Amino acid sequence: MHLNQRINAGFSLIEVMVAVIVLSVGLLGVAKMQALSLSSTTISSKRSLAAVEAASLAAAMHVNRGYWNGADAAAAKISILGTTASVTSGAPVLNGLLGGVAPNCASNVTPCTVANMAAYDIINWASDLQKLLPNNRATIACGAAPVTCTVTITWAESVVAINSNLAAGGQATATQDPTYTLYVQP
Repeated sequence: MHLNQRINAGFSLIEVMVAVIVLSVGLLGVAKMQALSLSSTTISSKRSLAAVEAASLAAAMHVNRGYWNGADAAAAKISILGTTASVTSGAPVLNGLLGGVAPNCASNVTPCTVANMAAYDIINWASDLQKLLPNNRATIACGAAPVTCTVTITWAESVVAINSNLAAGGQATATQDPTYTLYVQP
């Protein structure tokens, strides 16, 4: 009779505590996976935006072949930091336009030259890029004839630490600077 009562008594307190600990470890794993998936979604979103923005500039370059296939664009290097665009080498005509008041090619009052249109496109592109990818740096580097250009975008993003190497020092996130490069032949 004594053995029958013990079998029907149920779980002991120790068995319940072990079950709670095992369940807690499993829930912590699920929480870590959710944080990692959210971080991965954010990262892929930023990388997709960089690709779309680079393609947007490439499309503007294709439309304005009069400038981008010309002598001024050959061997040009344009740097963009935030919303500020500047010519670091070559492109003397574009350098004068980017350094001064930006041309407004959206109005029908004054027709734009191909150089004005290139400056207008770059300034608007830099503004759009800053809205979508904060802390960005971009370069447009063009070669000699036939003109081919390289559009490179770099930005800062935070990632969730996936293992102990990334989480060294108790940090749950790490920062990286991914780069997107697009080759364009206007």
